[in-house]
Amino acid sequence: MKVFVHGAAATPTTLIDAMCRRRDVEAVTLYHLHLEGPCDFASEVHKGRFRSVSLFTSPGLRKPVEEGRADFMPIFLSDVPKLFSTRMVPLDVAIVQLSPPDKHGYCSLGTSCDAARAAVDGARVVLAEVNEQMPRTHGNTFVHLDRLAAFVHTNRPLPTGHVSEIGEVEGQIGDQIAALIEDGSTLQMGIGAIPDAVLARLGNKHDLGVHTEMFSDGLVPLLEGGVVTNKHKKVHRGRTTTSFVNGTKRVFDHVDDNPAIEFHPCDRTNDTSLIRQNPKVVAINSAIEIDLSGQVCADSIGYRMYSGIGGQMDFIHGAALSVGGKPIIALPSTAAGGKVSRITPSLKPGAGVVTTRGHVHWVVTEYGAANLHGMTLRERGEALISLAHPDFRAELRKQLADIRHYTFS
Repeated sequence: MKVFVHGAAATPTTLIDAMCRRRDVEAVTLYHLHLEGPCDFASEVHKGRFRSVSLFTSPGLRKPVEEGRADFMPIFLSDVPKLFSTRMVPLDVAIVQLSPPDKHGYCSLGTSCDAARAAVDGARVVLAEVNEQMPRTHGNTFVHLDRLAAFVHTNRPLPTGHVSEIGEVEGQIGDQIAALIEDGSTLQMGIGAIPDAVLARLGNKHDLGVHTEMFSDGLVPLLEGGVVTNKHKKVHRGRTTTSFVNGTKRVFDHVDDNPAIEFHPCDRTNDTSLIRQNPKVVAINSAIEIDLSGQVCADSIGYRMYSGIGGQMDFIHGAALSVGGKPIIALPSTAAGGKVSRITPSLKPGAGVVTTRGHVHWVVTEYGAANLHGMTLRERGEALISLAHPDFRAELRKQLADIRHYTFS
């Protein structure tokens, strides 16, 4: 059988654990995005019984993918629902976690709509964990009890992510990006210290909008404080639009039964034709490394898969097409405690290009911000070297001169 597993904070751990305990289940392929928890189905003891296919790799599956006990599928987040709706991947079962039903019998997909909408609509069988503590969310999230073949009732806290610590480097990057954000901008951001640092510096902005694939705790103060009004958005005006949320109980409580927050499948939130309609879209995405031509690797460390393509290209391109939009790749200048430059002459062998050199625009490190769009390869190299850590600039200049066959100015 081919089985979809609900992801992020909505990971149906109770059902996954029960599935792994069954000794009469084998040759099952599991399709999923980021999962929370230990992912026991990918352990050596279950080899031959379950085969994991990550559409976005989570920490618990990086080693199984690297060791060949699990698979990874490179795909834009906006394309994932189509796998299931067109039955390119014909799902037999969708395993999901839902909020309790209302008086009309409708549960919701809770914290993760993303690809779960298409999975629930397309699978022959839907099995659910109905969790008393799953937030009831608005938008295209509702699932009637009649759709369920079977369910189990639980009352357990959702897995929570820790709030990232904002260090000096992240704070400096946050300052650079906040300066690029104008009043009335529409934001897309991810999770982590850099997005949180940016959000923490937007308290003096006005009438921001949010159209994003996901958000976390850092956005809540701006929502509660009236900084985000969504009044200038063209798509879902007046409402914050997302596909899933992850974080602590604070963000789960904020989205619970909140009609101002709408959850939609990721083929809608990440649809470039919709993203571009909103004004001044600022898309803030991260990178593992970037080469001197502007190629961005965000999904792997060499051949080793770290995360996935996700929605980076969807929003980078969508923001570039938005009137006044700013697509941003943000990253610290170094890794490994300052021993390695993230700005490199070339990407590591096996590294994936998530954002191409033709799509990249703004690049931001703690040393500044540069818009590479419209620059030659030589100009891009010089601009990126100015964003690198000073300890690596001399060697990068030498390597750029060798690559481009010119004397560095």
